[in-house]
Amino acid sequence: MNFYAIGRIYTPFKTIKGIPVQSSASLDVKGTVEIFPKYVDGLKDLNGFSHIILIYYFHKIIGTKLHVFPYMDEESHGIFATRAPVRPNPIGISITQLISIEKNNLNIKGIDVLDGTPLLDIKPYVPEFDDVGLRKENIKIGWLTDKIHRLDSTKDDGRFEKKN
Repeated sequence: MNFYAIGRIYTPFKTIKGIPVQSSASLDVKGTVEIFPKYVDGLKDLNGFSHIILIYYFHKIIGTKLHVFPYMDEESHGIFATRAPVRPNPIGISITQLISIEKNNLNIKGIDVLDGTPLLDIKPYVPEFDDVGLRKENIKIGWLTDKIHRLDSTKDDGRFEKKN
């Protein structure tokens, strides 16, 4: 498998420490997505969507761990039961609001990634596709049930960052 960056995500977050741990906790944070010239034609018709899904590479994260102490808990959990970045394939996703498109730059709002993060893909957010038709009362969030109230106050503390 080979993956290539199609662009870069630019945000106000110059260091990992202090970044909100989910895009829903950074709704007012603005950023820009630069699409590399050879991929610009792929932006056709994207301006008709209010939100997009960004898929990116966690390029500043240490190796893989199968058990982690996630940001919102003091207990260890399996990596696949968390959104921690130290995954076998260090890929992240964020749903952001698309404000405008200017040539090869997407102006976005609601971003939670490190400045300069390599972008792997963009998908339009479509509630009928992405919300899988579930009502909130049918959703279970596992160990996060009693911790989700911490989301707005939880920031990255650098625990998964590569040390140079």
